[in-house]
Amino acid sequence: MDVGSKRPSELSPAEKQAWRAFVAADETLASPYFAIEFAECCEEARDDTRVLVIRKAGQIVGFLPLHTGKLGYARPLAGPMGDVQGLIAEPGVEIDLRRALRKARLPLFAFHSALASQKVFHDHADEIRGSWMIDLSEGFDSWEARRGQVVPKAMRTLRSRRRKLDELEGGYHYVMEDSNPEVFDRMLEWKRQQYDSTQVFNVFSVDWTRDLLKAVLRRKGEFFSGSCSSLYVGDELVSVHIGMETDRLSHYWFPAYHADYARLSAGVLLLTEAARSAAAKGHRAVELGPGDFQFKRDLSSYQVGLASGCVAHLSLMCVTRDAGQALTRAAEASPLGPIRHWPGKLMRKIDRISGFYAL
Repeated sequence: MDVGSKRPSELSPAEKQAWRAFVAADETLASPYFAIEFAECCEEARDDTRVLVIRKAGQIVGFLPLHTGKLGYARPLAGPMGDVQGLIAEPGVEIDLRRALRKARLPLFAFHSALASQKVFHDHADEIRGSWMIDLSEGFDSWEARRGQVVPKAMRTLRSRRRKLDELEGGYHYVMEDSNPEVFDRMLEWKRQQYDSTQVFNVFSVDWTRDLLKAVLRRKGEFFSGSCSSLYVGDELVSVHIGMETDRLSHYWFPAYHADYARLSAGVLLLTEAARSAAAKGHRAVELGPGDFQFKRDLSSYQVGLASGCVAHLSLMCVTRDAGQALTRAAEASPLGPIRHWPGKLMRKIDRISGFYAL
């Protein structure tokens, strides 16, 4: 095995062609997170963006895009902002990722949402969860009808709120591509308010996260595009979504809404309009990512398994991380009541915040 490390912009035409061929041949790589353009957007936002180019017998067999971090603690593209990760590899080829990391002189690769269908991540997983998916393979109307059978009350409520929104002065209308720069700023402000009210770290308080969204929105291509969609009541903006898509799938990334319209589910109604738009483009699904939210449970058709864990070879950094994981497992297995979850929550919070600060 031979492993090289390059910036996405340094990949040769042959390497880019191989990347696109691997993605096209594997339906599990339909997400925008696996598009080469997303790696290029990450490079625009963060200087530590790299791609491990993996060869066997001189032939390219895989790519692992990542951030090296300031301490060599490698993480997937977009750090905690990334909802789905994995190897971009030739179908059927198994890659020894621990060996690849050693050759790239990276002691550790910590992942939080890697495809569990990829054996290397499944075998190193501490936890398996799921990315929620809206199935549009048979069209929007078919999806809506099926969800109406599975969660009839939720879909009736959604239709009722859609009618109420439309009955307001001026009615509501959906903008599939909203290029007004004020819409982007409004999204950031609504998200700040949301993070403040829930006492969650503000994702967009770090410069590179805003730069990444801007880089994504500048992309408009055949295989990858950023998108900013919005919902208005009359002339008033009530919800915004910034996401991205490939020619096969849409990813619902950062939605935000006006708090005064929360009771009318302005954010969820925007999602259904985005799903309708995705179906019209021929996308087979809308990817909602992980997270235990009721709207995802109500609207999703199935889940794709995601693994959290670490691939590493022996180093002080890895020993320290393993010790922390052992402490967390011991605490959660103890009869300490609710406080047994505190070490795990603290470790996850520290890891998440350090990911935003590229440590």
